[in-house]
Amino acid sequence: MIQPVILSGGSGTRLWPLSREQMPKQFLRLTSSQSLLQQTLGRLAGLTDTAPMLMGHHSHRFLMAEQLREIDQDATIVLEPEGRNTAPAIACAALLARLSGEDPLLLVLPADHAIGDVMAFQHSVSLAQPLAEAGYLVTFGVVPTQPETGYGYIACGEPLEGGHHLAAFIEKPDAKRAATLVESGDYLWNSGMFLLRASNYLDQLQRLQPTMLKACQEAVNSAHRDLDFLRLGEAAFGRCPTDSIDYAVMEHCDRAAVVPLAAAWSDIGSFDALWATVEPDAAGNASKGDAWLTDTQGSLVFAEHRLVATLGVQNLIVVETSDSVLVAHRDQAQQVKQLVASLSKAGRSEPCSAPQVQRPWGSFQAMDSGERYQVKHITVKPSGRLSLQRHHHRAEHWIVVRGTARVTLEERSFLVSENQSTYIPIGALHRLENTGKIPLELIEVQSGSYLGEDDIERLDDVYARHSSE
Repeated sequence: MIQPVILSGGSGTRLWPLSREQMPKQFLRLTSSQSLLQQTLGRLAGLTDTAPMLMGHHSHRFLMAEQLREIDQDATIVLEPEGRNTAPAIACAALLARLSGEDPLLLVLPADHAIGDVMAFQHSVSLAQPLAEAGYLVTFGVVPTQPETGYGYIACGEPLEGGHHLAAFIEKPDAKRAATLVESGDYLWNSGMFLLRASNYLDQLQRLQPTMLKACQEAVNSAHRDLDFLRLGEAAFGRCPTDSIDYAVMEHCDRAAVVPLAAAWSDIGSFDALWATVEPDAAGNASKGDAWLTDTQGSLVFAEHRLVATLGVQNLIVVETSDSVLVAHRDQAQQVKQLVASLSKAGRSEPCSAPQVQRPWGSFQAMDSGERYQVKHITVKPSGRLSLQRHHHRAEHWIVVRGTARVTLEERSFLVSENQSTYIPIGALHRLENTGKIPLELIEVQSGSYLGEDDIERLDDVYARHSSE
């Protein structure tokens, strides 16, 4: 039995401003009409009939649920109170998998990778299965296509049927060493994907990381249901040491194996990696959106909301979103993470907040703002229902541009149709619903002394959210 475990806790800061804390790269449609998470789930077809276990941060729970709904995928969504890296996440997944009395093989996959050859991926999993059943903790090593400084490497040891003993992990090398590793033919890229039996992994944790295992056991024991989600115990999980499976277990395990994977794989970990997934034009440029490139070579240009034109440049990264523009040389692609850290340290909101904010009932996008006013475009899904709420510092005007809204205002309930509007005074109890069969769209104009998202007093909410969610 193979139990898929999808790790969806990453932040993808090297892809800012596309990827944000509130909307990290696994939920973005970067390489196709499906998100990276949805593509990861799609690769499981034919491998197993067991519903996947999706491990992610609690603040992304409605994002995960919505993306599962879009592709009609069943899954157990397990919520981590905070990020503690991959070793604890996999430990909790293994403990949860054992609760039924089964001892499955866990197929651990990051949610944010791209794989071009699904059949080759599934073939590598089939090669790894006998090794995992024999007690090996198996990782997948990608056959390098070029020297790459953005990936770690795995040294292949003595041959095994279908793979090799794992000899060593190599940290991200410089360009010269990367070329030497690839030329030798004895090293593979570290993919961060694993196949391992739940009990074997837990046994290794007991031997190598007993404090981590104890905290994870307590977090699972104190887990509780919240709507359709399973929340790990917050206090116990917070006591868990932070570490990756590589450092915590794999480097110290004498039963570690690696199976080669040649499947056009990328972790989309930087704009250079994203550039490599897009079909280039004759000048080596990769572009998306309304991009107008003149006398431009070897550049990546993403335009989300407006025309982006380049003239007489080469080897640039240009990424435009509704609230931010990034311009960088391609050889600085790995440094975007440091740029984002400096913006966060300066108190900027752009590294965290996404231009389009997802909510369980739909989404909203800021259109304009100034002193004492803010304008938003709000979309409410069919059957979507905002909380019964009031604001203490702002009033709201709602103008319906598509669909029909059911509005609750104090003691009244009434419909507002296309091209009609209504007014919500400061302090008035109100609710917005879409009882129709098409998305409801409206323009909201807020005015007042404070316009923060935390100015919400919820009296009733079907999604059990806190004030700022």
